[in-house]
Amino acid sequence: MKRRSLAGIGAGAALFSLTACGEDSGEGGDGGSGDGYVIGFSQVGAESAWRTANSKSVQDAAAADERGIELKFDDGQQDQEKQIAAVRGYINQAVDAIVLAPVVETGWTDVLTEASDAGIPVVLADRGIEAADEDLYVTRLGSDFEAEGRSAGEWAATTFAATPDFKILELTGTTGSAPANDRKAGFFAVLDEKAVAYTLVDSQTGNFTAEEGKATMETFITTHGLDGIHLLYAHNDEMGLGAIQAIEEAGKAPGTDIQIIIVDGSKAGFQAGVDGKVNYIVECNPAFGEQLMDVVVDVIEGGSPEKFTPVEEGVFGPETFEAELPNRQF
Repeated sequence: MKRRSLAGIGAGAALFSLTACGEDSGEGGDGGSGDGYVIGFSQVGAESAWRTANSKSVQDAAAADERGIELKFDDGQQDQEKQIAAVRGYINQAVDAIVLAPVVETGWTDVLTEASDAGIPVVLADRGIEAADEDLYVTRLGSDFEAEGRSAGEWAATTFAATPDFKILELTGTTGSAPANDRKAGFFAVLDEKAVAYTLVDSQTGNFTAEEGKATMETFITTHGLDGIHLLYAHNDEMGLGAIQAIEEAGKAPGTDIQIIIVDGSKAGFQAGVDGKVNYIVECNPAFGEQLMDVVVDVIEGGSPEKFTPVEEGVFGPETFEAELPNRQF
């Protein structure tokens, strides 16, 4: 089994290294065989095309012949208790590393402390956890959700700069999740910094699904109507696409009667843009499996990556929707 002491992880994970290199647990798990590594991956779920593409990217990268990785995969079904049980299972199996895409930011202290005590490094994929627990994971690789929110906010601030008190509806992601928290914070921070006069008419979760996005939009329409509403800000494509159905069923034209920002950049999202139903897309790139596996192997072998490694992402408006559509991977 190819393994090294976790003491070499570096200053960015100093406390983790101290707890992992105790008298009885100085070297990680013992779950591997041959020359490869065994990695446990607890995924949030399969709530969207983005998540499905992300899972496939990680699984494909781990399965590459030259890597020699055995990936143990668990679908958390957007349930934190299921994810905690999966992580504990990986600890009991003494895997070489654990990859966690946490459904929410809080509530991980106990199980990640158990991983640390067992000498098993944890790498966060996509989403983050609360700052108080930063010493319990080595690094996070994924999107800068606050930057995504700021990109959406920059477009909104420019587009509605001359609109007195422009009115916003917001479909947020899963309550307590890092993307929901940060995409909201980044968006409204820009509007406030630029002193844009706006009213947030309503903000409710759609849990990142098309079905709940549509249902929540229907509630918005019943409660507030759409007359005088300028913008819908949806934290992901799926919710935005569900909302588009509700808007059309209400007899309004999405993209015209109400402008729409979505975050992700799926084929379906870009097609809605081409069809004039979406006005701005902030990309959230799911295809970082190879980069993630590189980072995890580096951590197992004693590397000391930065605490956060961003993936490359872009923004798109009507002038680029059609040209970009064929490039979408999910």
